[in-house]
Amino acid sequence: VQLQASGGGLVEAGGSLRLSCVASGRTFGGVGWFRRAPGKEREFVAVMNWRGGRKTYTDSVKGRFTISRDNVDNTIYLQMNSLKPEDAAVYYCAAAVEWYSGIKERDFDFWGQGTLVTVSS
Repeated sequence: VQLQASGGGLVEAGGSLRLSCVASGRTFGGVGWFRRAPGKEREFVAVMNWRGGRKTYTDSVKGRFTISRDNVDNTIYLQMNSLKPEDAAVYYCAAAVEWYSGIKERDFDFWGQGTLVTVSS
């Protein structure tokens, strides 16, 4: 199983970025994005079931971020709009074998290597 994340970079506050994560090796029950800011613990950002019908976002990104999946090449996206300095972090994509409503970080079985997002004020 491989999760290859990309798309991070430097953006001004108010700008947009789209993160990508190519998932290969098997099918999954759920996928998600998490982030770790400097000096903080990793936190949940957005998760969705593999079919894309159920999506959940942390409150701080609702209305600004969108998680999606390309069914053709199994790429998971995180579209991030109206970025704020507090969104700066290393972003990780993750995949879970089993999906359930309310899935927790500990239930994710596979993790990508992380991609750095920097937001200048």
